[in-house]
Amino acid sequence: MKTKIFLQNDNYIAGMSMKDIKAPEFNNMALHVCKNPEAVLQNRQKLSALVGCSLQDFVCANQTHSANFHRVVANDKGRGSKQQNTAIANTDALYTFEPGIMLVGFTADCVPVIFHDETNGLIGVIHSGWQGTVKEITIKLFAHLHQNEGCNMTNIKVQIGDALSQEKFEVDEDVFLRFKSLAYAEEFMYYNEQTGKYHIDNQLVVKRQCELSGIPSEQIVLDRTCTFKSPDGFSYREDKQCGRHAAFIIRKK
Repeated sequence: MKTKIFLQNDNYIAGMSMKDIKAPEFNNMALHVCKNPEAVLQNRQKLSALVGCSLQDFVCANQTHSANFHRVVANDKGRGSKQQNTAIANTDALYTFEPGIMLVGFTADCVPVIFHDETNGLIGVIHSGWQGTVKEITIKLFAHLHQNEGCNMTNIKVQIGDALSQEKFEVDEDVFLRFKSLAYAEEFMYYNEQTGKYHIDNQLVVKRQCELSGIPSEQIVLDRTCTFKSPDGFSYREDKQCGRHAAFIIRKK
C-alpha cells in the first residue's frame, strides 16, 4: 500500500494514498471515477488496515468544487465508504470533533488540506481545486470553526498535500481574473508570454488563506510534490481518466 504519512502518533494518523502501478486501478481510491468498484474497495480496505481502522469508519463526500462543509458525527460513519450514493452530498470539506472517524477527501491535482487541533480534538479535510480556492472554501470553513465552534485558530496545525505545481497549472485569463479578484493571490501568479497562459500556485494561495484565517505560518506544512510530474501522482490535467488520491485523517482516541 503506497501511502505518504504526514502525521502519526498515539492519537492521530494523517496522510495521502499514492498512485501505484502495481495495485488494482493503480491504487485509485475514488468510486466516482473507476472502472471496477470492487478494486477501489479493495484499495480502501488496504488503507483502512494500514491506518488501523475499519472501512465502516470512513466518511466520504460527493465533491462538487463547492465551498460547502459538513460537521461529521458518529451517525455519519460509513457514508460513502462502500457506495457513492451514500456519500455526504455536495460537500468539499469535512470536520469532526469525534474520535474513531476517518475523514477522506479525494484529489487529482486539487489541493488537499488536512488539519487538526490537539487541544479540542478537531480534525478535518478540505478539497480545494481552483474553483474551491476562488470560492474561499478554506477561509469560510475556518471562519465557521472560529465563530460557531469556538476554535482558536492559533491551535490548528495544517498539512497541505501533493497538488498540481505552478509550472503545470496554466490557465486562461478568465481563471486568472478569478484569482486576481481575491486581492491576495497576485504574488502567486505569473504570465507566460510565449504561451499566452497564466500560471497559478494554488498551494500557496491556499496557504495564504490559512494564514488569513489566523493560523500561524509555522504551523502550515506544504508538500511541494507535483501530482503531474511525480510518478506517484494522479493528475487530471495529464489524464482525464485518472484515479484519485485519498487525503485522510483520523483521531484514534
